[in-house]
Parts: sequence; structure tokens; C-alpha cells
Amino acid sequence: MAESDPQSARGLSRFAENLLQQLQDNFQALTAELSLRMDEMGERISDLEKHVTDLMAQAGIENTNGDLMN
Repeated sequence: MAESDPQSARGLSRFAENLLQQLQDNFQALTAELSLRMDEMGERISDLEKHVTDLMAQAGIENTNGDLMN
């Protein structure tokens, strides 16, 4: 492959652009998946805090470490 060959340069450029586009698409998909999982985890933590608070109230235990719901 000659460095001055325009066909080779265009092919390499297209290959690089396609590769970068694939990387960007994969990164965006991973970012969306991570965001969704973080939202789900936040909801689970909130539910857990509520259940712990409810159990403590049923047991007659006061929360001495501050509110769990903050």
C-alpha cells in the first residue's frame, strides 16, 4: 500500500470512522444501561430504608443515628 494512494487513504479513513462510530454507539448503550441500573438501585435502597424504618417502629426502637429516609 503506497502512502500516497488516495484509494487506500479513503478506505483507511472510512474504516477509522466506522470504528469510532461503533465505539461511540457501544459507549452510549453502556451509559444508558448503567444509568438505568443506577436508578433501579436507588429505588431499591429507598425501599430498603423504608422497610428498616418500619421494622424499627414495629420493634419500638428509635433511630438514634438520624433519619434513614434522608
